[in-house]
Amino acid sequence: MSKQLSILILTCCLALFAAGCAPAPEPAQEPVPVMEEEAVEEVIPTDTSLPPTEEQKSEEADEEEPTMVEMTLTSPAFAQDEAIPLQFSCDGDDLSPELAWAGVPEGAASLVLIMDDPDAPVGTWDHWLLFDMPPDLEGLAQGSTAGTEGNNSWNRTGYGGPCPPGGTHRYFFKLYALDTTLDLPAGTAKGALEAALEGHILGQTELMGTYTR
Repeated sequence: MSKQLSILILTCCLALFAAGCAPAPEPAQEPVPVMEEEAVEEVIPTDTSLPPTEEQKSEEADEEEPTMVEMTLTSPAFAQDEAIPLQFSCDGDDLSPELAWAGVPEGAASLVLIMDDPDAPVGTWDHWLLFDMPPDLEGLAQGSTAGTEGNNSWNRTGYGGPCPPGGTHRYFFKLYALDTTLDLPAGTAKGALEAALEGHILGQTELMGTYTR
């Protein structure tokens, strides 16, 4: 055998030996599918209002409070600041005018009515005093009375109409709602009546008319 053939055989044997000893190729791995993340829906709050301010809270509290009704005193015979008709004066029939009132506060126990003339030359002249009138009374008819009568400046009970010596005078009809009854005797003068009112007035109103001679 020639030297070249021997070398060729040896080379082939070494190549076969190397091929047998080489590690087997790893099987190809299938690609792992990428799992898609589930879409997460963003929850947006529907109530985007801000908490109420202190001013808004105060306004809401005011709205919840009941509206206070003011006392009113009127007469179909004359309006506020207008002339009192002659029939209600000493020049006429000297009858008390019809009066009507509303808005007496809850808890009132009695009503007081005082009519006086602050323009009299000798000082305020008292024309009519009524007290301990029932709180559910809503007015007085023409020429009528209620409760207990005090003494006027003529030193008698009952109504005495406008009777100025001259000029134009103002006549105030003042109505008071009290939290008590006064239990004063008939013929009580205005000074004692006004002293008894102190600390007991729940509400008050007035009507003013004029008279000219």
